[in-house]
Amino acid sequence: MNKQQLASKIWDSANKMRSKIEANEYKDYILGFMFYKFLSDKEQKFLQEQDFTQADIEALSEQDTESVDYIKGSLGYFIAYENLFSTWLKKGNDFNVANVRDALSSFSRLISPSHKKVFDGIFKTLETGLSKLGDNSNSQTKAISDLLQLIKVIPMSNKQDYDVLGFIYEYLIGSFAANAGKKAGEFYTPHEVSVLMSEIIAHHLKDQQEIKIYDPTSGSGSLLINIGSSVAKHMNDANRIKYYAQELKENTYNLTRMNLVMRGILPANIVARNADTLEDDWPYFDDNDPINTYEPLYVDAVVSNPPYSQAWDSANKESDPRYARFGLAPKTKADYAFLLHDLYHLKPDGIMAIVLPHGVLFRGGEEERIRKNLLENKHIDAIIGLPANIFFGTGIPTVIIILKQRRQESDVLIVDASKGFIKVGKNNHLQASNIKKIVDSVLQRKDIEQFSKLVSLEDIRKQGYNLNIPRYVDSSAKTETWDIYATMFGGIPKKEIDAYAEYWKAFPELRKDLFTDSDTPYVDLATSEMGNAIYEHANIQTFKAQFNTAFAHFHDYLKAELIGKMQTLHIAQQENILSQDIFKRLENIPLVDKYQAYQALDDQWQSIAGDLEIIQSEGLNAAKIVSPHIITKKKDGKEQEVQDGWEGYVLPFDLVQQHLLIDELTALQAKERALTEASSDIQTIIEELSEEDKETLLNDANDAFVTAAITRVLKQAFEDIETPEIRAINQLLELLANKAKKPEQEQFVRVHPEVQWAKIEAKKDGTYAVAKVKAYLKTLQAAFTFEEDSLEAKLLQVEDLLVQEKELKAEIKADTNTLHLLTKTTIEALESAQVLELLEAKWVTPIVSAILALPNEVIEHLTDVVQALADKYAVTYTETTQKLTEAEHSLASLIDDLTGDDFDLQGLAQFQTLLKGA
Repeated sequence: MNKQQLASKIWDSANKMRSKIEANEYKDYILGFMFYKFLSDKEQKFLQEQDFTQADIEALSEQDTESVDYIKGSLGYFIAYENLFSTWLKKGNDFNVANVRDALSSFSRLISPSHKKVFDGIFKTLETGLSKLGDNSNSQTKAISDLLQLIKVIPMSNKQDYDVLGFIYEYLIGSFAANAGKKAGEFYTPHEVSVLMSEIIAHHLKDQQEIKIYDPTSGSGSLLINIGSSVAKHMNDANRIKYYAQELKENTYNLTRMNLVMRGILPANIVARNADTLEDDWPYFDDNDPINTYEPLYVDAVVSNPPYSQAWDSANKESDPRYARFGLAPKTKADYAFLLHDLYHLKPDGIMAIVLPHGVLFRGGEEERIRKNLLENKHIDAIIGLPANIFFGTGIPTVIIILKQRRQESDVLIVDASKGFIKVGKNNHLQASNIKKIVDSVLQRKDIEQFSKLVSLEDIRKQGYNLNIPRYVDSSAKTETWDIYATMFGGIPKKEIDAYAEYWKAFPELRKDLFTDSDTPYVDLATSEMGNAIYEHANIQTFKAQFNTAFAHFHDYLKAELIGKMQTLHIAQQENILSQDIFKRLENIPLVDKYQAYQALDDQWQSIAGDLEIIQSEGLNAAKIVSPHIITKKKDGKEQEVQDGWEGYVLPFDLVQQHLLIDELTALQAKERALTEASSDIQTIIEELSEEDKETLLNDANDAFVTAAITRVLKQAFEDIETPEIRAINQLLELLANKAKKPEQEQFVRVHPEVQWAKIEAKKDGTYAVAKVKAYLKTLQAAFTFEEDSLEAKLLQVEDLLVQEKELKAEIKADTNTLHLLTKTTIEALESAQVLELLEAKWVTPIVSAILALPNEVIEHLTDVVQALADKYAVTYTETTQKLTEAEHSLASLIDDLTGDDFDLQGLAQFQTLLKGA
């Protein structure tokens, strides 16, 4: 399984296992055990690298103080053999919840003093929550054993595994958040929002070699981690990033620390704190040595998603250096208190991003004063309006505010990104293309119609320092208007055609050829073959040729980048390299949305990046690995994991079949089509049956024939068949039943020349056996042709189709299994050149195909636009009214032919009068 499949599998299982435990609470248990497994596996790997034998490892205990000190000095903690995660698994039925309690207690005692702040109390939430996993020791043990079995497959031993582990960790956090409702906001920022903030900050920090980043409301730590990942794209040594985190809730604070450690971040680069950010600012010293450790916290970047509009204690905060310059946030809304706290901790060249409710842009009172001071001191760099319903547990609109400690300019870039999203379940999500467009607009500080605007401080002053986004950027959809003249008399208004000026600029001759020339403000379509006129037009052909020229060698470029450099390319940076090339190719191409092209790249990138990680860490031969495909099945009321065939570790089976086993695949697909056609023909006949026949011939669900019923109806039908020959044969059978002698049979033959006697096998003495006569009778019946649309003809067809369906199903099952196993052996025997060809087909071809389809999408949209304009006024109101009047008069004349009593006729007369308009 890839990391997406593994994460999904673990989530599905965990969600079932949690039973009645709240999702927000259960996450602490599964994530806690994941972290313990991580530390346990890390220690085992370290010991193996230090040449500890298995016997040495099994002998490790607290009593071996020399080894304990050595391991603690290297890792920061020590876990005895009996407490290792792998040892728990080996215990089998002997495992008990007490083993976990003892292990967690021992861990707390055996932390190195140098790592106390990273590891101290990190398992407290898990330790105190074990009792909630069951009513007694047995049920707790069962629940924990199930969890251990669930997470034991997660790899945690190398750099690539950090990515898998981190992906699963965040996937689970996000999934639990989605199920936790309003409680989710306390610990989770949606991944795409986190990435958006991180990309903006990373660009600002890209030239720095040592970086400090800080999240004062760290939650799960995902914001910090994503900034680190984004910044690392521009650095050669990710270990030169230091992470500062502060979180109020202890269980969430533990999540932060676990998440940071599991991402492979050095403990020395993690400084986390469990405290109230607003009440207890970051300590400037170590409590144990306040004089020699005095160090104010100033960082290169701050990122935060604080709780929205919560109450806070602002008493006696006027002199607090965080707020003294700008003012105090109101007691009922701490939004600006968090913002000013973040700003205070920035270095002079620092940058920050904070998520806040939309109200901070326009609310009055103290918030307006703070906003004014921030603007006048040039701190606010950009405001990004996000889609509503993007955060779990709240549907309120939110904004990201980008601030800098020191800016030369006083203008503010305002971005309305509220309309760019896709719907996923109940929530709205930003796509990669949405994020890219927002980031580009912020970094380039450019105006984009209905999206972004660079606003001067002077304009903001005129608005009373109100930053409400609609005052500056109008992203609302244009209201459709109707031209009164065209509505009454027809024609297409030129002003409505003018609204699509970008198309006519790109295709100047097309407009003249599509519409008639007119001195009035109205024109008509110049052709009835509008679609062909557009697609075949010289301007369109030039546009397509221009696009194709720009991307003429794009496939070769991608192949050289991804296939040629797969072992050495920087995975984190490569998507940006490819997108820059795509954007450059599109520079002089009108109408094609470069962000749509970027989305085509990103749609494939996660899969490509995952493959590259595998190949760079395991080599090209990893593409020749085939793994068991595991599914969950119920057996004896219990769900069990069983193998269901095989799957490629890197190369999908269907890809290999399409390229190397096409003959076998084509043959199988032909049988599958034949089966589909047979099944479709059967369904067609079912639909044609009368209700009475359905009751007789179909199952209770009325969706399939009952074979016995078909046989019974056809048998009766054959028995009822009457032809001269069949009648004579039935008479012969009656004679034979009455023991007719040879002379009597010979006489019967002479008087019935209508029977083809030569086709009935006779005995040596010339007489006939009953079995042979009956066999011939069946032959005659079978050869009888029923009327084409008769029930009998349909049932005979169904009989043949059912036989065909059964045979095809058996053949398809056998052929599918044969092809599956052949694919397995084919992958395992691939030559390196074949692997590269298949990777090219998997990575390069889909991107190229998606991007080369973009010009046609532009043309199709233009065709729809022109057709809509033509249809809009194709039928005038005058014509509609005239047809309605004609229909009313026609109906009125029909009333004369109706009869009824006096009251009916009076009513009809009045209705007739209304119809005639009298």
